[in-house]
Amino acid sequence: MDHAERAERFIAGTYPRARIAIVAGSTAREERTATSDTDLLLIGDPLFDDPTQSSEAATHEFEGEIFEVFAYTPDGFAEWADRGLDNHRPVIVHMLVEGMPIRDDGSLDEFRAHWSRLLAAGSTLTAEESAFRRYVITDLLDDLHDAEDPLEQRVVANLLFERIAELMLLSEGHWVATGKWLPRRLRSLSPERADLLGDPLLAGDIARFAARVEIELRRAGGRVQAGFVR
Repeated sequence: MDHAERAERFIAGTYPRARIAIVAGSTAREERTATSDTDLLLIGDPLFDDPTQSSEAATHEFEGEIFEVFAYTPDGFAEWADRGLDNHRPVIVHMLVEGMPIRDDGSLDEFRAHWSRLLAAGSTLTAEESAFRRYVITDLLDDLHDAEDPLEQRVVANLLFERIAELMLLSEGHWVATGKWLPRRLRSLSPERADLLGDPLLAGDIARFAARVEIELRRAGGRVQAGFVR
């Protein structure tokens, strides 16, 4: 099955006024698995029946395929893309820049160029946010050191992996992610540092994992506790 052709049939029947359509995710990268869906970014004006609506995130089933749709007017896209940049996780900007176009009204190249520049500039971590993130990590580290229940240890360690991985990325101007994309982004930053952090967690070696978190925390500015005001 040609996934681009099926996506075009879906768009024609469900979002016919879309002027830009981009297939993203594993389908665009030709890395689909048995459970992969199709991620679609759609932009158009007017795109929705309601003229006041500017965005929609929706899940559809079509011809046996699940479509995860992110649909926007141009103003709606700009609003949500800016939010993503501010939150260090510009998902729809990555979709726009890295996905596979299947509709283009002639404006896509200029649109992509603008957002590509912002994406390439990287993320900026303020001193205030760095301190807050390090405060949270410090607290989680102490909880991990104190935890004796194996389930509590695993839950805290997993949270700590997410928080320290985000700090590692942001401290060097990289964008963050959630789920499977967080370790992928971390490996793109440094395969060696990703393995040094992840290997003891996978092995259940809590002490070694905590020690590695301490190293990365010092690298990012160190512990934050007494005197911190939030």
